[in-house]
Amino acid sequence: MASVPIPHRTQGVHRHLNPVDEVAALLLAMGKPAAGRLLKYFDPEEIRRITRSATQLGTVSAHQLDDIVEMFSHEFAADGRLVGTASEVEKLLTGLLPADQVAEILADVRGDATRSVWERLTTVSEGVIASYLIKEHPQTAALVLSRLKPAAAAKVMAHLPQPTRNTVMRRMLSFKPVCDAVIATVERALHEDLLASGARNGGADTHAKMADIINKMERTQIDEVLTSLSESRPKSVEILKGLLFTFDDIVKLQPRARTTLFDAVPNDRLVLALKGTDAEFRGVILGALSARVRRMVEHELNGGEPAAQKDVTEARRSITDLALEMAGRGELEINSGDEVEALVR
Repeated sequence: MASVPIPHRTQGVHRHLNPVDEVAALLLAMGKPAAGRLLKYFDPEEIRRITRSATQLGTVSAHQLDDIVEMFSHEFAADGRLVGTASEVEKLLTGLLPADQVAEILADVRGDATRSVWERLTTVSEGVIASYLIKEHPQTAALVLSRLKPAAAAKVMAHLPQPTRNTVMRRMLSFKPVCDAVIATVERALHEDLLASGARNGGADTHAKMADIINKMERTQIDEVLTSLSESRPKSVEILKGLLFTFDDIVKLQPRARTTLFDAVPNDRLVLALKGTDAEFRGVILGALSARVRRMVEHELNGGEPAAQKDVTEARRSITDLALEMAGRGELEINSGDEVEALVR
C-alpha cells in the first residue's frame, strides 16, 4: 500500500498517532466516495476535529497505514462478533470528543440513564402523562411521579381525578426502596409508550398532533377512528382519549372555566351551537351565562327557526377550538381535577 500524501505541517514517519489521527488517516486512505459515505454519520464537531487532525498529519508511511487498517480489521473481526458495551463505547469516543461530552453520552448507557428518561419525560404534556398513569396501577403511578421533578409532578397531579390523586399520594408517602430491575422495567415502558411512540417533532407531541386532527372530525368519525386504532394501538388510544375535547365535553368543565369560555363566545354563535341539544345539556350551558345573556339566548332558542346541521356543526367546532386555544394560553383548564376522568372515555 502506497503512502498517503497529506498536506504536511509536521513530518513524522513513525510518530505516535492518537485515535483522531488514525481515523483521519484511514478516511483519507479510503478516498472520497467511501469516506463520504462514512462522514455523514459524524456530527459537525467530530468532523471539525478530524479535519484539524488531517491538516496536521504530515506523511503517514505505508507501514503505519497498514498497521492502522490492520488494527481496525482486527477490532471488527475479533471473536467473529461485535459486542457493544459501555466500556467499548467509551474507548471509541475517547479522543474523538471532549471528556465532558463523552461522559454526557455515556449517561444513557450507564447508571445515569434513568436521569435521561425522567428528564425527557418532563417534555411530554402533563395531560398525556396523567391519561397514561390513570390506566396504570396506583403503585406504578406513584413511582413515576416520585421520580419526576416536583414542579412537573405537581402539574401531572393536577390532571388526575381526586380519588386517584389521593391514592397515589398515600402510596408515595409509604414508599419503600425499589430495586433497580423494577425501575428499569418502568423506564422501558415509559420510553416505549410515551417517549418513542410520542416522539416530538419541532416540540409538538405526536399524540397531541393527532388529537388536534381528531378533534376537528365529526363525532361519528371520531368514534370510528378510535375504534380502528384500538385494534393495533390500544395504549395510544387511551392517551388520545385523554387529549380529545369535543363540544359535548364542555359540560364537564369546571363552572368557572365554562363561564370564562362563554364570555368569549358571541351570542349568535352560542345560539346556533345549542340548536338540537337536549334540555339537560342546554341547562348546564345556560347556567354559565350572566342573567342578561341567558335571557337573550333562551329567547332566540325558543323563537328562532331551525338551522342547517352544517352551520350548527361549524358553530360547535368553533367553540371547541376556542376552548382548546384558551387552554393552550392557560386561560382555562379543559381536563383539570375530576373532569379528566370524564374525558378519558
